[in-house]
This record gives sequence, structure tokens and C-alpha cells, in this order.
Amino acid sequence: MKLAIGLLLVAQFALAQAPSPAAAPCDPPPAVRPNGAAAAARRAPAAAIPAAQEDIAEMAKLPTLPAWQRGAGDGDYSIGPDYAPAPEQTKRGGVPEGKVVEFVMDSAESKFYPGVNGPFQRHVCVYVPAQYVPGTAAPVIVSADAYGMHYALPTILDNMIADHRLPVMVAVMIANGGAERSMEYDTVSAKYADYVEAEVLPRAEKEAKVKLTKDPEGRMTFGGSSGGAVALTMAWFKPELYHRVLTYSGTYTDLQRGPDAPHGAWEYHEHFIPDNPAKPLRVWMEVAQNDIGANSASSGRRNWVIANQRMAAVMKAKGYHYQFVYAKNAGHVDAKVINQTLPQALEFLWKGYPIQK
Repeated sequence: MKLAIGLLLVAQFALAQAPSPAAAPCDPPPAVRPNGAAAAARRAPAAAIPAAQEDIAEMAKLPTLPAWQRGAGDGDYSIGPDYAPAPEQTKRGGVPEGKVVEFVMDSAESKFYPGVNGPFQRHVCVYVPAQYVPGTAAPVIVSADAYGMHYALPTILDNMIADHRLPVMVAVMIANGGAERSMEYDTVSAKYADYVEAEVLPRAEKEAKVKLTKDPEGRMTFGGSSGGAVALTMAWFKPELYHRVLTYSGTYTDLQRGPDAPHGAWEYHEHFIPDNPAKPLRVWMEVAQNDIGANSASSGRRNWVIANQRMAAVMKAKGYHYQFVYAKNAGHVDAKVINQTLPQALEFLWKGYPIQK
């Protein structure tokens, strides 16, 4: 039994660390995939330990959380077990359509990520709404794994901007570094945020002919799995740049250790958030019933459900504006969950930001 659990967890960890597939119309070439299963096995010596009774009791509270509904305030919620795509994902007649500009960045030109296994290409997609006025500073969503192109974000933004539910905003959707995805995303430091600020966003402004706001109130990070971890990391280490964070199945677990984060991103709920003054962040996060490590012991620091549950608990204790959503009958970065919840999650995160009508 322990062997079976261990093999399942190794496969799940490999999925969490592998590059995410891209989707049309901004369709990067297949990324180089690392030997994820072997890497996961090396990093998860305690992965086969089943959840302790205390872990089971902790997670047993989640299915009884109140149902998540549009307009809900801060707090903990649940959704499912049935799902339906949000209507905002469907193009509507009469709604102005934005454009998506794609460009390619060569890692050999990067001072931050030149390529651990040699040079590679990174595709970036920039959504520009039809209502954007050239020369004005626009609020922006910055997403990891080119998130957004997978889940109709351009169409969602078209509809919600037209309905005055969101400001006129740009989205910069950045592909991962392939074999070095975990190194980029799971490392708990300011490096990836610095890379985006110094190399990606200036290029995005040039290629898409837009100007992005420097106001952190007008900047949001977005990602899933390890991309969710880096979304929080960007805002945590650079709150002068980002105040809004959206994560699905965030990898707030122990994957990439460092001198300042001996337990990797597990440190966020173990030490960073509870031991520091609250930062001016507004956070929306989701985890699924069948997420990675859901049956494993929290002592191994590889249980995604408990990691996200504890993130919500420490954010609540520190007075953060946040929503935590537990998805029943769903798995790791489950498309059916994202397709239903993304518009409302955006609406919650941008609450309070001026919307021109």
C-alpha cells in the first residue's frame, strides 16, 4: 500500500514540475521536459508516508465550507462537485475584441536565465484590449506558464471590460523555461520578479506598443501549481510592484530549498506570513480535493491541500484580504474549476480599483 501511494505521489510531483502545455492562438513549441519522475523521487523521500490522523481531521473541515458565490467577501469557501464553464468565456456579439501580440525571447540574451542546459526560446503573449488608449498607463496581469491563453483570458477580459466589471487592462502571459521551470518558479526569492521587470515587461511594452502602470495596485500576478507559487513569490518579495495575486493549486510546498527558505515555499505558511507584518496584498487561491499529495502526511511538506489550507489560515490571522476556495471532485489545476471560477476570481481581486465607465 505504501509503495502504491509513493508511486502515485511521484507521478503527481512530476506533473507539478513539468512544463505546462500551451494553447492556441499563442502556441509555443513543445518545451523540453526534464526527467520529472526521477527528480520528484529524489526530492520526496517521505512522500510515501500516509496522512496522519491529525492531517485527515484538518482536511475534513474543507468540504463543509460555505458555498462560494459571486460577490462573496473575504474568507474560506467551497465549490463543486459539479462544474460549468463561466459565460464570460464565450465571445459575445457587439463586444470589442482585443488583440494578442506574440514575441519570442532568446535565453542567450538574458542576464537572469540564460539556460541551465543551453539556450532556449521563451514565447510571450500580450493581450491588448480594444479600448486601450495609446500612451496611457494600463493596469496589467502577469501570468506564469502563459496562463490565460489556456483558459480564454482574452475573451474573458473582452467581456468583463465591456461590462465595466474590470478596468481596461493588459495581460502579459509568459511561457516557462522548460527544463528549468521548477528552478524559476519554486525558488523562493525575488529573482523571477526582477527578471520580469527588467527583461520581459519592457519588451512587452515595445512589441505591443503599450505602457504598463508602475502602480502596484494596478498589477496582478497569476499562475497555477509552481506558477502559482511564483505568482505569490513575486508579490511577497516585490510588494512595491504587485498587490494582487491569483493562484490555482499553488505549490506552497517544499520543492526548491535555499538558505533563506530551508523548507522552500512551505515557509510561507510556516514562517514568512505568520512571522512578518501583513503586506498590502489581495489574494485569491484555490486547491482541489484530489490535489497532489492529498493523502500524504503534512510532515513531508508535500501535501498541496494542507499547504493551501494553512495559507488561508495564516492570511486570515494576519488580516489579509483573501479568498480561499476548496474544489470538490477536482484535481490539480483542474481545467473545469478554472473555467468556472476565473471571471469571479478576477472580479474579487480587482475590487476597489477604479473602473472608467
